[in-house]
Amino acid sequence: MTVSRRKLFGLTGAGVAIAGAGGGVGAAVSGGGDVQGPGAEQVPFHGSNQAGITTPAQDRMHFVAFDVTTSDRAELVRLLQDWTRAAERMTAGREAVEHGATGGAEQEPPGDTGEALGLPPSALTLTIGFGPSLFDGRFGLAPQRPAALTELPHFSQDNLDPARCGGDLCVQACANDPQVAVHAIRNLARLGFGTVSVRWSQLGFGRTSSTSRDQATPRNLFGFKDGTNNIKSEDGAALDEHVWVRRADGPEWMVGGSYLVARRIRMHIETWDRTSLAEQEQIVGRSKGSGAPLGAADEFAPVDFRAIPEESHIRLASAENTGARILRRGYNFTDGSDGLGRLDAGLFFVCFNRDPHRQFVPMQRALARDDTMMEYLEHNGSALFACPPGVEPGGFWGQQLFG
Repeated sequence: MTVSRRKLFGLTGAGVAIAGAGGGVGAAVSGGGDVQGPGAEQVPFHGSNQAGITTPAQDRMHFVAFDVTTSDRAELVRLLQDWTRAAERMTAGREAVEHGATGGAEQEPPGDTGEALGLPPSALTLTIGFGPSLFDGRFGLAPQRPAALTELPHFSQDNLDPARCGGDLCVQACANDPQVAVHAIRNLARLGFGTVSVRWSQLGFGRTSSTSRDQATPRNLFGFKDGTNNIKSEDGAALDEHVWVRRADGPEWMVGGSYLVARRIRMHIETWDRTSLAEQEQIVGRSKGSGAPLGAADEFAPVDFRAIPEESHIRLASAENTGARILRRGYNFTDGSDGLGRLDAGLFFVCFNRDPHRQFVPMQRALARDDTMMEYLEHNGSALFACPPGVEPGGFWGQQLFG
């Protein structure tokens, strides 16, 4: 076993500099597969639900939306089968295909790009979703389109860039090593050449929610703890009520799945940084240091709505206000500057819910209408995807839909 120099010096890898990418000593073993030591965590790929939803949130994310460029249903199914086999391998710390990086004919491109050789699985999860546009006339899927899979409405504070919206398919890669996540998306895109093309993608660092009680609440780029009251993986009843699609919801192929909402939210951090601490806390409704609701001392204390402004963020987003809960799974992002000396940075918001039009939409409408924080935010990307249930051994992503 050798120490990975890349981990030792905290490099982000894959030629992409991600702000806030922390270093740390990790272990690398040659060959992949049989891994030990830090980073060796392997999340099972198979199961009744897809991994990457209730899985304890990893530290890094690479999210991609694809357009399907073929009109051949059989070709799309073959790609989903190939992607599934590759996902099974990569989440186990192996190459995307057998002997991919170093095997095969020397005069042909290798089957795996190779940048993850020797790296452990790093808790990699890969989660697929199908967008509303996939259910048009190309593949005969229109009768199977879920009622909940309709485009999100326009919200009053939206300034959406069409180049950052929509997509026929999405894949969310989460891992505790950015190079492992980037490698996974890179190789799926490579396998899809000629069948799909990348529509847009987003790198994320520093999770902005906890999905397990064993995780501490993280902070967003405004410096506040984020997602204190998020649904946790241990909350089975809450997951059944708010996250997993039930048989009565329909259609049958989505039972055990969930709906993914993605929103790219740029934060005007330079303006925020010139705002007084007192005003920041009034806007959020929490103490910046402890994360406790205003008027309380403990982060997890019940919110006393008499002690916080009516237009505060946590009040408007609370289940008491909207009647809805969601499972948050977002990440911070920094994508350089805008040419005017301002960072293009913020929150890549991801949530999972049983019905986005009954859960996410009422919550976002309340925030867009009354939340004082909206003065510091710009929603410039948006997408909705139906994430089917998990894959059993021998099956493939979307088999319930296409099978």
